[in-house]
Amino acid sequence: MSAEDLENYETDMELALYREYRDVVGLFSYVVETERRFYLANHVDLQVRSAAGEVYFELSLVDAWVWDVYRSARFVKSVRVVTFKDVNVEELAKAELDLGAGPGFTR
Repeated sequence: MSAEDLENYETDMELALYREYRDVVGLFSYVVETERRFYLANHVDLQVRSAAGEVYFELSLVDAWVWDVYRSARFVKSVRVVTFKDVNVEELAKAELDLGAGPGFTR
């Protein structure tokens, strides 16, 4: 396999991962970024801890999807992350469902 073939393969894998993300993002409530990973999750518990004068973050996610091109199974039941680096947690905006907007629906 040439370097160009490998680069094309990695590009195709990233594109497929992006498409999967786009398809599943609506199933989740939170986006979580750590130094090493990007997650979607429905429950996030972030605790700030300290030990021996060092501050670190303990992050627990439930019902999660992991952005990782090399994982065969990206959906996971629970994730625990411990990191000394920054953690970013954002709640995703949910589009409001208005059943009265479509034809055939009356209020």
